[in-house]
Amino acid sequence: MKKSAFLFVLVSALAALGAQQPWDQEFKPDVEAPDGFRANRTSYSAIMDVLDETRQDVTLEQLAQLEGLQLENIWAAMGEYGDNYVIGFQTTRPGERIIGRALTIRSLPSRPDLNRALETLGEEGDWDTRFYVRAGEEAKPGDVVVVDLGGPEGHIFFGDITALGIQMRGARGVIIDGGTRDLEELSEDTFEGFPVFARFFDPVGPRWLDTEYNVPIRVGGATVLPGDVVVAEDEAMLFFPAEILEQVVQGARARQELEDYERNMLKEKKFRIRDVYPLHPDLRKEYEAKKKTTENP
Repeated sequence: MKKSAFLFVLVSALAALGAQQPWDQEFKPDVEAPDGFRANRTSYSAIMDVLDETRQDVTLEQLAQLEGLQLENIWAAMGEYGDNYVIGFQTTRPGERIIGRALTIRSLPSRPDLNRALETLGEEGDWDTRFYVRAGEEAKPGDVVVVDLGGPEGHIFFGDITALGIQMRGARGVIIDGGTRDLEELSEDTFEGFPVFARFFDPVGPRWLDTEYNVPIRVGGATVLPGDVVVAEDEAMLFFPAEILEQVVQGARARQELEDYERNMLKEKKFRIRDVYPLHPDLRKEYEAKKKTTENP
């Protein structure tokens, strides 16, 4: 065997031995939470701890940039986050859109020991264990309350009175992957500009327990993180991180301008639709030239 081949085999064998560990390994014990830690108002998430350095707060002014942009164009500009959307929800305010930032809640089916633990945490942290009430005390203007509540097989989140409390805090709406009650009341003019999206509506009251506040959650096939930008309307709901907001706004605007140009060309009846949508390369050059003239008169 050549020396180089021998060295390769030796190094590979040593690496393999180093990678092996005994079946019954010993691991470092978990770090105990310091006194008062579990009473933090935001439930601790190791994931959000890791992401904290890259996450950005989004302002109301930044959110306003999404107004007037077609949902499909926003989706197209989401890039690698394009799969992070949900369809199939009902809404209390057909035709109204939500644009805001996610305040997330996770709920679980009730059981006695879980209920006792949550009551203890509520006393320690001085919050109401009913998170629909808590959101009515802590939500900020521009928030969208997004609730992981079991999907179509889940349960009820709130009713019109606690919805009013959340609305009075300046929140822009609620998305519930589960159900809620008081469809008729939530559809009244009182809640204009405050849509509630849910999987179903049911007259019974809430029975599940709210367990985590402002942590990563699942809504349908989408992952929603605290502070995500939310765009929701009858057709679908989109969720993406605030750090790509400018990218999304610029991409959606560019696509919308192009599509408006294509529509106008079709209305002029000068070209076949196959030449207009998408624009033939020659027509695209003409469009880009007109765009530069408009931007730099």
